[in-house]
Amino acid sequence: MTLTAPEFTTGTAGLRARIDALADRAALTDLIDRYLLSLDARRFDDAWARGLFTPDVRITSPVGTDEGIDGLAASQAATMAKFERTQHIGTNYVMDITGDRATVRWNALMTHVHLASTRAVRGSGPGDHFTVGGTFAGEAVRTPAGWRFRRLDVRAVWTHGEGPLVLTPEAEETLRSLRSL
Repeated sequence: MTLTAPEFTTGTAGLRARIDALADRAALTDLIDRYLLSLDARRFDDAWARGLFTPDVRITSPVGTDEGIDGLAASQAATMAKFERTQHIGTNYVMDITGDRATVRWNALMTHVHLASTRAVRGSGPGDHFTVGGTFAGEAVRTPAGWRFRRLDVRAVWTHGEGPLVLTPEAEETLRSLRSL
């Protein structure tokens, strides 16, 4: 978020602009944090989707692409079901807010503990996991219900360990390309 000196003129208008800018940044930070925490809580339903995304949302990730809010909860549940538990940690939030639109970007560390069935097939022990370092970038818009994501692009920058047993073609390609680095 970049604010120039004229936006902070003296008096009530300047103070109001500063408060509004800080309130928007806090609301967007909350949106990001609620999204990341929701991935680990694994309670995906239509209320979850409406609380975080616009009806026309587009999410791209190493697993694939989701367009629109319909079916998004089921898609996310299926992705997360490949793991026993997960932990998503976000940091370095960068936001550029212009009126009712904002671009957002942050780094994430995503740890995925494998299912017992995956560990059994691989002969690995409890706690065997797959870690991804990545970035999230997208657009959020202000709606009557608050800020919501309209677009999210999730990119893997690096991985450690093996992914789940069953991968989408997109995920297979991502892992193949990261291994060649």
